[in-house]
Amino acid sequence: MKISVIGSGYVGLVTGACLADTGNHVLCIDNDAGKVARLRAGEIPIHEPGLDTVVARGLAAGRLRFATDYQEAVEHAAVIFIAVGTPSDEDGSADLTHVLNAARELGRRMARDTLVVVKSTVPVGTSERVAQALGEELRARGVAHRATVASNPEFLKEGVAVDDFMRPDRIIVGVDPSDATARETFRELYAPFNRNQERIFFMDVRSSEFTKYASNCMLAVRISFMNELANLADRLKVDIEHVRRGVGADPRIGSHFLYAGAGFGGSCFPKDLRALIHTSQEVGEAAELMRSAENVNTRQRRLLADKIVQHFGGKLQGRTIAIWGLAFKANTDDVREASSLAIIDVLLDAGATVRAYDPAAAETAARALQGRKGVTFATSAMDAVQGADALAVVTEWLEFRSPDFDALAGLLKAKAVFDGRNLYDPVAVRKAGLSYAGIGRSGVGA
Repeated sequence: MKISVIGSGYVGLVTGACLADTGNHVLCIDNDAGKVARLRAGEIPIHEPGLDTVVARGLAAGRLRFATDYQEAVEHAAVIFIAVGTPSDEDGSADLTHVLNAARELGRRMARDTLVVVKSTVPVGTSERVAQALGEELRARGVAHRATVASNPEFLKEGVAVDDFMRPDRIIVGVDPSDATARETFRELYAPFNRNQERIFFMDVRSSEFTKYASNCMLAVRISFMNELANLADRLKVDIEHVRRGVGADPRIGSHFLYAGAGFGGSCFPKDLRALIHTSQEVGEAAELMRSAENVNTRQRRLLADKIVQHFGGKLQGRTIAIWGLAFKANTDDVREASSLAIIDVLLDAGATVRAYDPAAAETAARALQGRKGVTFATSAMDAVQGADALAVVTEWLEFRSPDFDALAGLLKAKAVFDGRNLYDPVAVRKAGLSYAGIGRSGVGA
């Protein structure tokens, strides 16, 4: 099948590369000519394990191409995915400028009946607006081509996005129930990822759009609730890790997304939570649980820094804090709304200097922190702790999971470890002569 994908960002690039890997001929369009040139050369602009290999295979086989021209997109394929960004607007709503602009650009050029698939994360009703924009452009040209608009939200986790696309737990498709042709196109397209036709769920378009937001917001609420329990556990001298295992053993609850920590970040959960809250407000619903989840997360993202400030009696002048992990999660270089940035802001405002290390996200963090003085970037985890007073672990990278605590005790001047992801056994840390503070673990070996 010939496919065009508008947008070669995170979602568009993974979608295009994976569809090309299963035999389709895919053309990815992006308005950034520099990015297109790099992609043609096989350079991947994001850190996503395995994506470089998939892109390289597609380029070598001639099944994956990159361009800047919408005209090429409409000439190449009758199935076109819109996978452009929908950043948060000032009021928390999703900014649909790029989505609607893409629809209009396609409508100005379509030369045949086309299935336009909205892959971007969009509020309920957006696909109807896309159809309206396409229709207006087609009518302005006086052509009778039919634009069918469907919704096919992505459920990709950064760090394992390729595997998520290749082995999906579900494929959500919103399409007119009476449109047998569109349904059959999706069945054919996703057959390699859905061998027994068990994972594809057809539904109306609005329900499909809502399913994406409902999924992310439910997970966000779950994380915030666990963090709220962890903060209560700290007060009660309870070990939240014991609680997590006991609660997670209940099959009605399960153990996924039941980890206490330094809060969630990234490009999805915070943005989607705000967008659904905004939608709720527009239709007169209170969204009290979602608002609470957002408030808890805002506090949680700076909690580790507050613990550090409290540990040093509020005086961080002349102190250096080492930070392990800048990405919002492991196996990505994404620092959008990362807890590390909130923590660094608090530490710098309190007078500390920061020496940070991340295996992949140093460059993206440096851009995000541009203009903030007092931050330097180390070349390794142990380099970061050289001359530092304390260590804060913010991202759960594999290389941080089993450090030499005796070596850390010899390097950290104040001999303090702040574990924002509960990676370590507090007893083992303290045995090495280090003080330990985690999230909801004040009652362990204290």
